[in-house]
Amino acid sequence: MTATTTDEPLGMGTAWDEACLAHLLGDDARARFEADGFLVVPGALDPDRVARLLAIARRSDEAYRREPGVGPHHVLNQHDLVGRDAEYLDLVDLPTTFPTVWGVLGWHIQLFHTQLIVTPPSPPEAMHGGYGWHQDNNRMNRDLDQAPQPRVSVKVGYYLTDLPEAGMGNLCVVPGSHRAGRPAIPMGEQPAGATEVTAAAGDAIVFDRRIWHSASTNHSDRTRVFLTVGYSHRWLRPKSEMDLGELRNGLPPIRRQLLGATTSANAWFDPTEDDVPLKTWIAQHVGAEAVAP
Repeated sequence: MTATTTDEPLGMGTAWDEACLAHLLGDDARARFEADGFLVVPGALDPDRVARLLAIARRSDEAYRREPGVGPHHVLNQHDLVGRDAEYLDLVDLPTTFPTVWGVLGWHIQLFHTQLIVTPPSPPEAMHGGYGWHQDNNRMNRDLDQAPQPRVSVKVGYYLTDLPEAGMGNLCVVPGSHRAGRPAIPMGEQPAGATEVTAAAGDAIVFDRRIWHSASTNHSDRTRVFLTVGYSHRWLRPKSEMDLGELRNGLPPIRRQLLGATTSANAWFDPTEDDVPLKTWIAQHVGAEAVAP
């Protein structure tokens, strides 16, 4: 994997630059994120993009439903999306959400996880509310057994279907819980302060991996479709396979950074300017103070 330096645009061109600058993380939004551990971004996806992503998700779900043993209530949980379709690739540096990601994590970041979740209506006897309360990154939470733990990663979740009320398979969160330790919530019980996030199709939620969150049962008559794109510091091993082959070739430098391009193994920990074109872009467009150590 090689990072290259050329005179090409670091991002996706002038329109992308301007769109990113229009969606920088402001002080009020930053304060809400730090207090709650998540931030909802209304209208992050335009209706046409929502429709295209929904079509891809439905094809994946139809294929899943044909697998042996898969019934109408099973949830599709598909990982490692980048490389499956160009629409997924375009989400990794989406201007409406990407500035919030680097605004929270900084410039030394990578894509480390992608996931499609399709939640059909649950059987009538299924429990209501959240189940499987957790913090992301599994073993990390035991190995870094402290409170609060370091942030390390964030996810952007994109709503591809309307969730106007609770009980529709919503993402459940406990605001402010990213500052607490690991959750220990018995199955069927809900932690104090738990809430089901409602949103419109096209909205996004950016959330700290430490926040207590869970899936929930879908007691509506609609299938819920939700897509997540996860980012981390570059020294964290990716959660998805990220076997991208030649996909990186010909991509703009910032995308190559996000998809794992690097000049050396040591550059995951001690990057050169070639390894982190996002740092250069931020310094040029936002100011040197935005990339200060």
